[in-house]
Amino acid sequence: MSRPPGRKQENNKISRELFVLTYGALVAQLCKDYEKDEDVNTCLERMGYGIGVRLIDDFLARSAVKKCHSYSQTADMIAQVAFKMYLGVTPSVSCSSAAGNEFSLILDKNPLVDFVEELPAERASLCYCNLLCGVIRGALEMVHLAAEVTFLQDRLKGDAVTEIGITFLRKPEERKHKR
Repeated sequence: MSRPPGRKQENNKISRELFVLTYGALVAQLCKDYEKDEDVNTCLERMGYGIGVRLIDDFLARSAVKKCHSYSQTADMIAQVAFKMYLGVTPSVSCSSAAGNEFSLILDKNPLVDFVEELPAERASLCYCNLLCGVIRGALEMVHLAAEVTFLQDRLKGDAVTEIGITFLRKPEERKHKR
């Protein structure tokens, strides 16, 4: 028997839904394990960092992207290629500094919160998707770009959009190789 042509997309959707449900269970367990939201946020960011450090190899192999020569290109690559590849969404990118080292990724739809309506009142400072910040920071660090990545707005907290801020901390070093 042959598979119907649309079968692969269906499997990806099932895998994404399973991932989102599993992620929700992970956050719920961390909330049980830690009393303070800050501890949960730190744990999620650390876990995301570990994922990002390993995920960058897969990203570079599968996407066949060329070297980015500016922070703007890097932010666009994260939004247009990485988010699309791994989460199936494409955030918009805006530069928020004259120096050109601060960017915002604005998500109209955050797939990690598909099954979450709102945060409980006692978890108001929980950053539910902080794993994403860690993933971005870890991946950037592996390509020698130090960055601070934080949630600036979150729909789960009543904001109009979900916004992730990326601040590149130093200029990329120009490497000159002698032959």
